[in-house]
Parts: sequence; C-alpha cells; structure tokens
Amino acid sequence: MRLSALGDVCNLVPAVRALQKQQPSINISWVIGRAEYNLLAGLEGVDFFIYDKKTGLKGMRALRKEIMAKRNDKPFDILLHMQAALRSSVLSRFIPTKRRIGFDAQRAKDNQGWFVNEYIPANPKSRVCHGFMDFVYYLGVNNTEPEWAIPVPEVDQITAKQLVVGIEKYLVISPCASVRKRNWRNWEDFAGMATVIDYAKQTYGLSTVLVGGQTELEKNATEQIIKFAQSKVLNLTGKTNLKTLLAVIDGAELVIAPDSGPIHMAVARNKPALGLYATTNPERGGPWFNTYVVNRYPDAVAKYLKQPLEAIAWGKRVRHPDAMGLITPQDVIEKLDCIASAQGLTTLKGLQFNES
Repeated sequence: MRLSALGDVCNLVPAVRALQKQQPSINISWVIGRAEYNLLAGLEGVDFFIYDKKTGLKGMRALRKEIMAKRNDKPFDILLHMQAALRSSVLSRFIPTKRRIGFDAQRAKDNQGWFVNEYIPANPKSRVCHGFMDFVYYLGVNNTEPEWAIPVPEVDQITAKQLVVGIEKYLVISPCASVRKRNWRNWEDFAGMATVIDYAKQTYGLSTVLVGGQTELEKNATEQIIKFAQSKVLNLTGKTNLKTLLAVIDGAELVIAPDSGPIHMAVARNKPALGLYATTNPERGGPWFNTYVVNRYPDAVAKYLKQPLEAIAWGKRVRHPDAMGLITPQDVIEKLDCIASAQGLTTLKGLQFNES
C-alpha cells in the first residue's frame, strides 16, 4: 500500500519489479491514490485498488468490500504498509491480511507501529526510494538493480509527438512541485530559469518544453518564465496527462525540476534528471541517482536553521520561503554542462552558420 505521491509511487516500482523477478508467480495488488494510478495504470502483473482520500471512512469501507469481493473473501498473505501517515494506517486496517509489515521505528511516523505486526530492519540515513526496497529485502529478495518499465499507451506516445512536432532537441522543465503547507520547494527565480533556458538554446541548440498541471501557481510560473526568456518556449502546462508527460520526457535530452514527481519520472524513463534542492535533503528524498542534483540544502541549513548539517535530524526540512533562492542560475548551468558532456551534446559555440 502506497497512496501517494507521484514521485514516491514511481520510486516504489523497482520494489515491485524485484519481487516479480525473484518470484515470477507472485500475485501483487497495490492500494493506490487516484492520480498516482493514472501514472502507473497498466503496470504489468499488478492489480490496482484505487482509494480516493476525499471519500474518508466511507471509501475505506467500500475498498474493503471491493477487495473481499474480488478475492472471494480470502485475505492477502502479506501487506507491505509503505506509507507512514495516519490516514494510510487507518486505511490499512480495512485491508484483510495475515501479516502487516511496516517501517522501523525511526521511519514509522504518525504511530504507524500501532497498525502493523512486523517491522523492516532499521536503515539509518537511507534514501526514500531505497527504503521501499528495504521491504522486499526483508522478504528475501536479493535483486538490487532498479527496473521500472512503466507502460505508456500508443495513443499517448502519438499525442506527445504531435505536441512537440518540429522541435528536434529539447529539455523539459517542470518548475513547480505540488502545493503543501509550509513546504517551499519551488525555485521561484523566474528570470534565473529563463537564463538557463536561453543558455541551453544558445549553447546546445536545446529548446525548452515547460510542463505542469492546472493550478494557478503552475500557470503563473510558466507565464513568468516565458516573459523573461528570450528564446521561444513551448508551453505544455495543463495540456498533458501523466502518461503523455512520460512520453514527452521520453523524447527529451534531460529534465529539470525541483523536488517533485517529474524528477523521479525522468529517472524512470532513463533520462538525466537535474533536481533543484534547498529545502529538502537530496541525500534522503532525491532521485534514485543523484548525479546531477543542485544541492543547496547544506547552505539552507546553515543560514536558516543556524546549525551544522551533522547536528540536525535526518531528513529535516528547511521551512523557509527564501531557502530555494540560494540556488543560482550558474548552479543550474554548471550541472547542465555536466549532463551535456556526459550525453555527448555538441556545443554550438564557435560554429559557423550559413545565413542563407
């Protein structure tokens, strides 16, 4: 069971694949949120049960009824309770199962330990994505190479190609994370983002595709970035579903985003992910591979928490609205250059063009 969020369910898929690889005959069901299901729908070998948090206890009872009907009143052998939140823990009691496995004491928030009868071993200072693997290691899985293979329907592949038609090479920028109270994760230096966009175009011939959802925050962010950018930008904000977004990412050279779903989706599609971090620690919540992360978290801890990094709790957030402002355009450009070098992207500097 893992209801949310997009990045987390994306990072959980390798645990599912590892279970399937270890024991091909295994039957896996996943209790998941509605939006997250839209991202993972069609995942091979997985039966999904969707829970909408807006339905409350009524929805929990309906979920149990659905599970019992589909399984002929037979309980599951094991529940992997992979979300340490109170709502999820209450929901877990509506899922019929013999064994309930949760996080160790350090990672079990909101008294998750009250709702389970087994615990995975402690793994201090582990990354969130690796924490999901700890569950399957506890069950005896020994495969450690992450695999995703999230399906994208042909219709979404076709739609994505139509949306970016005429653009030969592009990068994807998703400027906004989901809105959460006192959880500032967006790099709101719109002029700085525009500087990165112009640099990518002028140096490597990379066009920019902006993506995001339907919120006013996201629409405003993309409008501001476009206003500052001198280069032409393709704005797909609010114009893709999650499967189409995966297909758009498939055609990109790289993805730039803050601590949010698209940065993990990029990794799942085997694309370079340039994550922007200051209020959260990328060593804990960053993408599966941290190769290209802009990490201003230590600076934010020093400036706003007034403590050395080693003195604070693992994963503690810097809850200050100005913390992401510690990231500079040059920080991002330096990582962009690293990606370009690794990917073999040719610089346009010094090349001669025939103006005719």
